Amino acid sequence: MVCARSVPAILRQAFMDNSQTQANSALDRSAVALSGLCLLHCLALPFFVGLLPFAGLANGNGDHFHLQMLVVVLPVSLLAFALGYRRHRTVGVLLGGAIGLALLIAGATVVHDQLGSIADRSFTVAAALILAVAHFYNARFAKHSSAR
Repeated sequence: MVCARSVPAILRQAFMDNSQTQANSALDRSAVALSGLCLLHCLALPFFVGLLPFAGLANGNGDHFHLQMLVVVLPVSLLAFALGYRRHRTVGVLLGGAIGLALLIAGATVVHDQLGSIADRSFTVAAALILAVAHFYNARFAKHSSAR
């Protein structure tokens, strides 16, 4: 299915138009879904990893899923928070988003390398929960605020 409008045109409209509630809401919903995916990954992965030796799929090559997720999560979250803040001007939402993103970045990089996978998972679960709540309020406040 081909979209009639290109992604740059949609982003340009979202930045230029104060009525970007639908675009912002879609970004926040996407970010909440990504946070849910992180939670699912962190909470279900130990079970599936335990089954891998039986399936012959364990490779031990050290691929790190959280770094790969940062490539998707960071731009979606930053864009959603920026567009939402333009509408609602609620600093607490930005603070929650910043804390969640900081925990996610720390967990995927420094914590993983220095403290191991359990600490990494703890940081990531906390980050995903904080980000999901922050995106929920970002979408809610943007929807209910008047255009500025």
